[in-house]
Amino acid sequence: MVTLRSVIVGAGSYLPERTLTNAELATMVDTTDDWIVQRTGIRERHIAADGELTSDLGIKAARAALADAGLAPHDIDLIVCATSTPDNTFPATAVSIQSGLGITAGFAFDLQAVCSGFVYGLGTVDGLLRTGLAKRALLIGAETFSRILDWTDRTTCVLFGDGAGAVVIEAQEQPGAMTDRGILTTHLRSDGRHKMKLYVDGGPSSTQTVGHLRMEGKEVFKHAVSMITDVIKDAFRATGYTARDLDWFVPHQANRRIIDGSVIKLGLDPAKVIITVDKHGNTSAASIPLALCAGIADGRIKKGDLVMFEAMGGGFTWGASLVRM
Repeated sequence: MVTLRSVIVGAGSYLPERTLTNAELATMVDTTDDWIVQRTGIRERHIAADGELTSDLGIKAARAALADAGLAPHDIDLIVCATSTPDNTFPATAVSIQSGLGITAGFAFDLQAVCSGFVYGLGTVDGLLRTGLAKRALLIGAETFSRILDWTDRTTCVLFGDGAGAVVIEAQEQPGAMTDRGILTTHLRSDGRHKMKLYVDGGPSSTQTVGHLRMEGKEVFKHAVSMITDVIKDAFRATGYTARDLDWFVPHQANRRIIDGSVIKLGLDPAKVIITVDKHGNTSAASIPLALCAGIADGRIKKGDLVMFEAMGGGFTWGASLVRM
């Protein structure tokens, strides 16, 4: 039976020019390259230039994704920007991206699920495309986390970076089988009881300030692997696929130890895991599309490959999406 699937037809990314290495951070706070690498796997991260906004990063990633898809801005009728670091409290950063691309039709909005934003975005865009509210979408993960870091807190400032990644997603008729291209299943979760384990201590309604990121690292790590693996198992149950069927695993790039722990618990082949955390740090909602683009650019991820995306973020939020490219 023919069904409508949401197919990724293009991908693009953008990283700010400035690179901040662990060695440079060691001159700013009490840390060392060895300490950071051992605990996180991160060696460097990119930092947005003064005056470079989240929307600027998103526009550049979106243009790259459109070029990859062979499409023009006017071919898009939906823009979803997953971000925790918007240009303004309002309007949505997505409408600034829409304007920057010269798009005057369709609709655009932001989605806030912190590091899970891109996976939440996949589920949201899939629903909108399959109900016919749009035909072709730009899903963008864009962050300038450097703007909400406390650069005196060595437990958090070493972890995060800036960047943007984007995908073009198109509604296409497919045969209606698990061999279809497109988003096959998405599973999303949240549990607000864990809010204070990873949050920003400011906001318009609470402090009337932007605030800084705060995290209980040990608590986050304790929950991460079990939450991630449980939602991935839900995706496998929904489709009948197993870890052995995956061509690639593209996880949220938060911490190398969390990624390795998830791979072991799921019985995944480490050779099928896309890792960029060493070069990008944790770019929150941008980390999955940045890793996806890296895997496509070097020829690993190809059309027809079965790819699992997963993420966990503040809230806690978490989710997984199984996609055939």
